[in-house]
Amino acid sequence: MKLIYACLLGNWVCLNDDENCTIGDNNQSPSVWYEESAPVYAPLKRTAADSYYQLNYVNLVYRGVHYRINPVFIQVTEG
Repeated sequence: MKLIYACLLGNWVCLNDDENCTIGDNNQSPSVWYEESAPVYAPLKRTAADSYYQLNYVNLVYRGVHYRINPVFIQVTEG
């Protein structure tokens, strides 16, 4: 089984521990999101003045709280 961890506000949590956790634009469970190519928002072209709004990110809901995090804060392990 794949375990999906995310660093949320400085704390690493296992997203699989929350049965209501969703990730990505399709609101999938962490395991399904990972198995279906783990899509992230990643603009191919940025304007000359880079903006926070153009950074790569993933939307997720963990324990009822909505987060927008950079994919570098996601780790996948075998459980």
